[in-house]
Amino acid sequence: MTHLITTFRSISLPLQGGRWQRRVPLTKRGLLLFIFIFSLSISAAPKREFRGAWVQIINGQFQGLGTEGTQRRLTEQLDAMQQCGINTVMFQVRGEADAMYASSYEPWSRFLTGKQGQAPSPYWDPLDWMIRECHKRNMELHAWINPYRAKTKGTTELAVTHPYVQWPERFFAYDGLLIFDPGLHENREYICQIVRDIVSRYDVDGLHIDDYFYPYPAAGQPIPDDETFRLYNNGLTDRGDWRRYNVNLLIEMLHRTIHDTKPWVKFGVSPFGIYHNQKNGGPIPGSDTGGLQNYDDLYADIIYWVNKGWVDYTVPQVYWQIGHPTADYDRLCRWWARYASARPLAIGQDIDRTVQYGDFQKKLDLQRSLKGISGSCMWYSAALAANTGNYAAALRANYHQTPALQPLMPFIDDEAPDKPKKLKAIWMPDGYYLFWTAPTDSKEMNRPYKYVIYAFAKGEKINIDDAAHIIGFSSQPMFQLPYEHGQQKFTYVVTALDRLQNESRPAKKKLKL
Repeated sequence: MTHLITTFRSISLPLQGGRWQRRVPLTKRGLLLFIFIFSLSISAAPKREFRGAWVQIINGQFQGLGTEGTQRRLTEQLDAMQQCGINTVMFQVRGEADAMYASSYEPWSRFLTGKQGQAPSPYWDPLDWMIRECHKRNMELHAWINPYRAKTKGTTELAVTHPYVQWPERFFAYDGLLIFDPGLHENREYICQIVRDIVSRYDVDGLHIDDYFYPYPAAGQPIPDDETFRLYNNGLTDRGDWRRYNVNLLIEMLHRTIHDTKPWVKFGVSPFGIYHNQKNGGPIPGSDTGGLQNYDDLYADIIYWVNKGWVDYTVPQVYWQIGHPTADYDRLCRWWARYASARPLAIGQDIDRTVQYGDFQKKLDLQRSLKGISGSCMWYSAALAANTGNYAAALRANYHQTPALQPLMPFIDDEAPDKPKKLKAIWMPDGYYLFWTAPTDSKEMNRPYKYVIYAFAKGEKINIDDAAHIIGFSSQPMFQLPYEHGQQKFTYVVTALDRLQNESRPAKKKLKL
């Protein structure tokens, strides 16, 4: 009858000694126990936190599965992510100037069908499907693209509709890859055209890029951009400064393209975990690390983008362990928190490495202790679905027991919608429902996009900053209540969220439940 995004019908409850019992139905008794235990044990869990995971395609995990098999595997991963509290999914939709969606510009991905340019059969649109499935689970969907990479090493055949086949002069080959030449303005325009197409046609919540800018250096192989530098150096004499200038131009253009198309769509970047090594000197801030660098080796000046406001969130891939001799997780988290927190900052986590070194708890505790960090992103979804090293179970049991709203982005929008009105409870054939009237607004940014439902037992203070009292979300102005015998009094609170999850003032209703 209605589309409810998430309703907590059951919850795992902790026992002494850290063990977890079976899931308890969220009836009247279960709801009371849920509120009581969680309000005591995890009231400090943040109400707003970025909890992401990457869904990669170019590792071939979906190739050859067919429509039904791919949907089944994606469903398994989405269910696992939902169960361990993930609220943001980065879905790779463009790995080599191809498409995991219906595109009139670029060919279907071989990582979907096995052959580049071949449409899926039976036909489906993975991006559209993922958006709907994520939104059902109260998760955002960020379309993840690789802007410059046009061919991976394993691709041996390009479709006739591939951009390289159309304009080979706009690319260079490097270490088995094909790369859009970042020094060409027409390539920047083309990449923005692709992004505009995705953002305009799909209800994505974000557009995400990762760490592939100029290619990762291969020993003895200089980047073949001499002619582009000669023709389009813009008066710059230093090759590194010129390459960074080229990437800066693209990032600024992407940010403008996204927000001109849909102002609420977030633009995020996930750079390599080291910006610049302090020991290499120079006028820019560096970390006490050694290894490949964004600024020097990939020509990606992330801190400049953050300070210019060209990215809306940053997720550096700090995949090393605490105590790594040249790239210590602790030092890097503190460095990023100091220099990149002008925009929401989450830390990219390598699940396999974390399991190997057993530093899960220390990593997550460190992050939550640093003011400039607002969450994590897990590499990657398949490892969560497999519960590698009990990582997903540990998230569920220790860090993500309560839901989390997204970090606020007041630099995009800070105006909350009006609160819901006229709350009332009505019996329906399938149960007891809370209904309300949606607030109205002429501006898309201020309209309610979904609702948060809280429950407070008799005598409890109404505190919507405590996520332990969230019992569900709804995309419609109605919510099915957990009902049993009607003997216990609860105060239900409903708030409205806009597309950027600015939250309205609460509307309250007291009921026996």
